[in-house]
Amino acid sequence: MISILLATYNWPQALKLCLESLATQGDLDFEIIIADDGSGSETKELIDSMRGAFPVPITHLWQEDLGFRKTIILNQAIATAHGDYLVFLDGDCLVQPDFVARHRTLAQKGYLVTGSRVLLSESLTQQLLQWPSWNFQGLMAKLLGHRVNGGINKYWPLKIKLGDGAWRHYKKFVWRRIKGCNMACWKADAKAIHGFDETMTGWGHEDADFVFRLQRNHIIRKSGSWATEVFHLFHQIHDQSNAAENAKRVREKILAKARSVN
Repeated sequence: MISILLATYNWPQALKLCLESLATQGDLDFEIIIADDGSGSETKELIDSMRGAFPVPITHLWQEDLGFRKTIILNQAIATAHGDYLVFLDGDCLVQPDFVARHRTLAQKGYLVTGSRVLLSESLTQQLLQWPSWNFQGLMAKLLGHRVNGGINKYWPLKIKLGDGAWRHYKKFVWRRIKGCNMACWKADAKAIHGFDETMTGWGHEDADFVFRLQRNHIIRKSGSWATEVFHLFHQIHDQSNAAENAKRVREKILAKARSVN
């Protein structure tokens, strides 16, 4: 079974659309573990209202809001997950109906998958948030117009889906295109590296650190582009005051590995 670890923080309107998009999956052999980094009561009320009629199990994990501590709540989600394969998703991302099926197709022992995203403009994001419910077909019907008008930054990866193959494999660690809002690995591999580095607090690069340590532990990175794209809702940039320090720590680990090889 697949466990979707869904990170969220104080944006119930986006989380509602995200969950509705997950409810439309053709492949329903999965569970959802909501990793909540301190949202208010409105988020809990939303989850409780949707859980009863939802087609797959939903577990809501919550921790007190003491600043950006996504690594800690994600590690709790990893420990709670019943599935042997983990798909990491953010609550401000909406998925296509074949999202779970595509991730299942790309899942392979000894590999992790870094997925891709389609950025939505502020205007299109506001339109979607005003919809009474998620409507994938409605969005796709106007996809070309959204691309021409700047509502989305990609078109063809949503229209053309490519299968698995060696062309997806990365030969070494590459920082580019690592998005914690859409990536996947085996639970056993995540546990082998003790999950996310909980000493990394504040927004920024905890996902790159996680991928680097998986690769350092002989897990091969595979691209999920042209298969697993999610729609990423527009929002204001997070507080990035810790980003530079977090990036420095990842670089130091990369350099340490390089020295140990030479």
